[in-house]
Amino acid sequence: MLHNSTLDSRPSPPLSPLVSLLSSLLLLPLLTAPAHGQATDSTLAVGSKKFTENVLLGWMGTHLMRAEGLSVTHREELGGSRFLWEALRRGDIDAYPEYTGTLRQELLANVDVAPGALADTLARYGISMTAPLGFNNTYALGMRADHADSLGIETISDLQAHPTLTLGFSNEFMERSDGWPSLERTYDLPQSARGVDHDIAYRGLSSGQLDVIDLYSTDAEIQRYDLRVLRDDRNHFPDYEAVFLYRRDLTTRAPAAVAALKRLDGRLPADTMRRLNARSQVDQVDESEVAADFVNQALGLDAAADTDTRWERLRRHTGEHLVLVGISLGLAILFGIPLGIMAAKRRVLGPGILAVVGVIYTIPALALLAMMVPPLGLGRVPAVTALFLYSLLPVVWTTYTGLNDLSGPLLESAEALGLSAGAQLWRVELPLAARSILAGIKIAAIINIGAATLGALIGAGGYGQPILTGIRRANLGLILEGTVPAAVLTILALALLEGLERGLLPRSMQS
Repeated sequence: MLHNSTLDSRPSPPLSPLVSLLSSLLLLPLLTAPAHGQATDSTLAVGSKKFTENVLLGWMGTHLMRAEGLSVTHREELGGSRFLWEALRRGDIDAYPEYTGTLRQELLANVDVAPGALADTLARYGISMTAPLGFNNTYALGMRADHADSLGIETISDLQAHPTLTLGFSNEFMERSDGWPSLERTYDLPQSARGVDHDIAYRGLSSGQLDVIDLYSTDAEIQRYDLRVLRDDRNHFPDYEAVFLYRRDLTTRAPAAVAALKRLDGRLPADTMRRLNARSQVDQVDESEVAADFVNQALGLDAAADTDTRWERLRRHTGEHLVLVGISLGLAILFGIPLGIMAAKRRVLGPGILAVVGVIYTIPALALLAMMVPPLGLGRVPAVTALFLYSLLPVVWTTYTGLNDLSGPLLESAEALGLSAGAQLWRVELPLAARSILAGIKIAAIINIGAATLGALIGAGGYGQPILTGIRRANLGLILEGTVPAAVLTILALALLEGLERGLLPRSMQS
């Protein structure tokens, strides 16, 4: 039997600690954020794609700008060409390395670019480019040399006679206008192809799981794996001369930055670029160090590499990950519980609320992150927004089911005591549904910590950064540097929430 005096004289114990938890989740990341924040307005940003050569070029540009006394951050491994192009146009970054073939065939594929007019076309988008850096990193197809010899394959046309070969191409190549779709038409190839991460494709080729992959002509792995580069006998692939793209307003905002990038004009022949790629990819030397050594030797600089110890990286990535998880999970609790209450109490709105959060959850986390970038830019804001939306479903659903499953006679007793609807909810229903709500928060925490590793793809940092770098460089130590702390953080978060549940709920309500 419920006692009205008890209900009216003291607050329900399970709710105040929930408020404290929510405050902690939001406050801790905000306290951490200044030490691990994004670039300030006065800091320039250089971007790079998710492959070794582009990361190296990004670091070269960063070191050269810093040598001019400028404050510059390098947002490395941000994704593919279209992603970087849009980031440059929005102003999320100020410069990044690109290739002329990509500009003509992919980024400006729907624009009529007259011969010799590429720079004028870019100007219409508020973008300028440097002169070529010195090498042509064209696309190519490659096979293991011994396998190619056994089948008598030397050119791309020779693939027509071998329809059972397994083709695996980088995901960007699968979609590009100068990639697989047009290559298949040009050579009338009978095979089907599947998308594979570029660095993982090399390992698939080496192990025999793949027969043909796409290459960049300056890749160090060509020599490492003894590959044959198939001759492009129908001249499908254009020249891909490396250049730096930069925002045109950079010439007035920071003219020294433009002058710094132009110091690389013609200084990187193909053999030099292959050697630098090999030092990073094969010898496992950090890209920042490889780039610093090159500009110091070639241009007489005294650049210092950004080389942190493993513990320094762990501390930085942990802070970044806590920001992403803490704020997004806190917001999911802040909005998810009221939405769950509304779904349970408003029969008209309930199905709609549950449907919306359910549909959001069905969107792959990577796709949801990418969708947040166009309106919100790069970094923490889109990452936190996507993670918040992704974490809503378990909180909303368990709040809804917890309230919906309450005993009818118990609710009738509370109503008979004359409690208002608000008092019934606050003092009776939510305390009794607390176990279900806490279960939803636990699920959301597990999902959030794992999905937050994808934030590195849009410049948000966290444990995903060493994972991405480790995959690219086939470095298990770097992969574990991100995955192990993420697993430990998940265990700690669950232990914290388990302790909270034991402290909040009466023994009879505990599992």
